[in-house]
Amino acid sequence: MEVFILSPEILKIANEFGVWIIAALVVSVVAIQAILYTRLAYSTAEKLGMKKEKCNIAFRTGLVTAIGPVIAIFIVMVGMMSVIGGPMSWLRLSIIGAAPTELTAARVGAEALGVEFGSKNYNLLALATSWWTMAVNGIGWLLLVGLFSHKLESLREKIGGGDPRWLGLLSGAAMLGVFGYLNSADVVQGGGKLIAVVAGALSMVVMVKVTQKYPKLKEFSLGIAMLVGMFSAIIFS
Repeated sequence: MEVFILSPEILKIANEFGVWIIAALVVSVVAIQAILYTRLAYSTAEKLGMKKEKCNIAFRTGLVTAIGPVIAIFIVMVGMMSVIGGPMSWLRLSIIGAAPTELTAARVGAEALGVEFGSKNYNLLALATSWWTMAVNGIGWLLLVGLFSHKLESLREKIGGGDPRWLGLLSGAAMLGVFGYLNSADVVQGGGKLIAVVAGALSMVVMVKVTQKYPKLKEFSLGIAMLVGMFSAIIFS
């Protein structure tokens, strides 16, 4: 991924205090959504008769599992700060989390204005155009999620025929297919991503064996495997 560095004058404007305030307002919406979703999950579990201890285990599992992706996003955010400014990097990666997509949108916005992204001609107007392009680029899937995500569960049940085992296999296969497709091109080329995939898979197999003997580690197994894959890619690539 090619990275450009903005001029100090443009970066100063991109990192203005007012921009940080606006970014914080948007990020706070994400934080509030997470809190409301957690409260809703706990209240729904109570209505279904699930024990609170199981909910706490699920919460801790998700928390530990999120450590790997958060570290990766944080590292990418540090690099993006020199390209589009700190506030916008924080905002975009908090609601989207895909640095290559965001950088591509920024580059397309600059080129639409007739300016090469990161060149000496990349002025304040070009930066604003890049920001707008990034925002418009993210509207599509956010609208789809808001309008149609509640219908996916009924669609999944129709496809699965109401069989819980088949539904579980269907959901697992779909997730493997999606992530396999997203990583296929990079894995074929080799390098760090291939090492991360192989090391993560092997560590997951090891963790399955370990958790059979130490069940308390089961909720941390996925997070540990992700971290092993990440650090293996850094060390051996």
